[in-house]
Amino acid sequence: MQGYAVRKKIAWFNPDSPEPYKISRTRIDNFLKCRRCFWLEERFGIKKPDSYPLTLNLAVDALLKKEFDIHRAKQVPHPLMRAYGIDAVPFKHAELDSWRHNFTGVRYLHPDTNLLVFGAVDDVWMAPHGELFVVDYKATSKADTPALEGSLGAQYKRQMEVYQWLLGKNGFTVSKTGYFVYANGKKDTEAFDGKLEFEITVLPCKGDIRWIEPTLVEIKACLSSDVISPKGTECEYCPYREAAGEALMRQESKGIKTKSNRKKIVKKHEEEPTTKKLF
Repeated sequence: MQGYAVRKKIAWFNPDSPEPYKISRTRIDNFLKCRRCFWLEERFGIKKPDSYPLTLNLAVDALLKKEFDIHRAKQVPHPLMRAYGIDAVPFKHAELDSWRHNFTGVRYLHPDTNLLVFGAVDDVWMAPHGELFVVDYKATSKADTPALEGSLGAQYKRQMEVYQWLLGKNGFTVSKTGYFVYANGKKDTEAFDGKLEFEITVLPCKGDIRWIEPTLVEIKACLSSDVISPKGTECEYCPYREAAGEALMRQESKGIKTKSNRKKIVKKHEEEPTTKKLF
């Protein structure tokens, strides 16, 4: 099928399969937002409409990675680290490119659920004693100073915590403190001149990974259930699905011509010709 109706995937979750089931950091967050939407996608491939790609954010991510990689190669602190008093250097590791890749990321097979959890980090910094700091790049353009508040900030914090948990499960010593490198596009410059200027802020974030493993157990129970999951209290898609379904059922019950029954009407018209206009 075309569009967003069904996700193209080799296999959705099969409760009878012994194979590990891949679950990304994003899909963990999807579960927390709305269990019904999560269940419909993972069991039947019925996904929510895709959002527009944040291409400007991706460009900022790519440029920041290049910039920090210069200091990673030399194993010296980035000026932002010095400016914010962070005693660290960009972490140099043979698997860093794989950790950064969206479809591989940092991985861990959770034995209690047989879920293969993965997430792609933006960066990792290392303190002199070997402790790692998870780092994530964010880009925005707002008048206020960027802060980790509200529902979006809570989502960012969960993202950071999953990465911290994954690296810890891979045998690394990980600090509870992570950092967001926040690029805020300026709107108060005199002219555009073909370039966008950013103000860079480093925001510390104290992580708490205790919620992750209990949530994985809940995710596995949700995936394994044949009973439709409850909708999220703040889900934007479930009310639309319900309203659209009810409207279509009313149309069908009244005999109103919908796309689904037009073929039947046309066939009947061919068998019983009439001068009345069908559509």
